[in-house]
Amino acid sequence: MTDYPTQYAEWQAKRLAALKAPNGWLNIIARVWLAEGTVTVGAAADNDIILSSGPSYVGSLTQDTDGQVTYTPADGSAAQVLKLSKYSPPRFTAGNLLLEVTSLNGENALRVRDTTSDAPNQLKPLEYFPLDPTWRITADWVAFDAPKGLTISTSKAIETEVEATHKAVFIRDGVTYELLATHGTAESPQFVIRDQTSRDSTYAACRFVYGEDVTDKTIVLDFNKAINPPCAFTEHAVCPLPPAENVLPIRIEAGEKRLHD
Repeated sequence: MTDYPTQYAEWQAKRLAALKAPNGWLNIIARVWLAEGTVTVGAAADNDIILSSGPSYVGSLTQDTDGQVTYTPADGSAAQVLKLSKYSPPRFTAGNLLLEVTSLNGENALRVRDTTSDAPNQLKPLEYFPLDPTWRITADWVAFDAPKGLTISTSKAIETEVEATHKAVFIRDGVTYELLATHGTAESPQFVIRDQTSRDSTYAACRFVYGEDVTDKTIVLDFNKAINPPCAFTEHAVCPLPPAENVLPIRIEAGEKRLHD
């Protein structure tokens, strides 16, 4: 069995590779809200949505009254009705561009990546606190009698409604703490947290922690894998902020630190 420090180093390498990947967070060049009707997309100045790179004419996007979006390529190929999904937004390509339609609060937005961008190469090495195995915690995974409705704000000051079905309960230095999982999946619940290191060492808004090894009674919270949210890397991301329950009065000196810039 691979030892924990080796596993952690492998996780760090995968984390960096994911950020720099063609579908990562470093090469996004645009994010534009869509409205009912048809808009043209491309680098040429006569498009409705003008991009900084890519083909002169990508095609058009048509959103109907029900919020359904259809992409019609400029090259004359068949139109595509995009199957909108919260966790797997539909994607399509045009030249060097990777485009997708995301949804938030029932509203759609076009997000565009330039797969030839040099931005991934410009990212300086991520900084981490020293690995501390004591911050890999097996917490109690407590289900609520009924889902708990929450209003969560975002990095763009857009309020969203979510439901929490569980809380993670753990003890640190004799004190009990509770965290709500507000996003993610049943297999990988997502916790949006902020702790006292946000004042000087970590991203001020929040960090993300994903639960591991989930059972009906326990969940592993590895704060060494606390990561910066997408909005730390690009202005074209909308990130959830932590609920009040997830703002902790302690320093979690584990995981990713702030970016250099």
